[in-house]
Amino acid sequence: MHRLIPFLCLLLVACTSEPASPPPTEVWEPLFNGSNFKGWFPIPGGTWEVTDGMILGKSPASEKRHGLLVTENRYKDFTVRLKYKAVKGNSGLYFRVDTVAETVGVHGFQAEIDPEKDAGGLYETGGRAWVVQPDSASVASWYKPGEWNTMSVSARGQDITVVVNDSVTARLTGDSGRTEGFIALQLHGGMDMEVWFKDIEIMK
Repeated sequence: MHRLIPFLCLLLVACTSEPASPPPTEVWEPLFNGSNFKGWFPIPGGTWEVTDGMILGKSPASEKRHGLLVTENRYKDFTVRLKYKAVKGNSGLYFRVDTVAETVGVHGFQAEIDPEKDAGGLYETGGRAWVVQPDSASVASWYKPGEWNTMSVSARGQDITVVVNDSVTARLTGDSGRTEGFIALQLHGGMDMEVWFKDIEIMK
């Protein structure tokens, strides 16, 4: 028994001398610098401008093309978040997309942004179309018409989660779809468009 005491003391010192590792911190990087479109490029259709540190996208109903503002970098695993105000027309936060020479501009996933319906749903342009389409009652529980709304998309491996105003609005687990591509903001063709974006950030 006496021989065990020094061993137990050494074991106790070894267990208590190393402090516990702190939890990992979230590191968010700005995707939009609030001044210009450095790091982005447009796909023709509608207009984009920076106003008071915010992005304003507008397009007339006579414009048939889907105007897009696309990141210059491609992303694989990430969480992106932003604030948006949808005034007129259908918009979206695209992710894991590739550019195409078609009216829609890109193929890939879209987290739905709309002033009236489907906010937070998940659509795949050039693929499965609606992957998760929320019903109107659900949308009414998380979406704030005419106000600033927060949206985040977490795309890691084959798991995707969309959140609007702290409510999970769409989730895919083990999805077989795209795993890498650009991030983009959309102006839907064929309708009057006005949508605002700000505080766009990414965590890789």
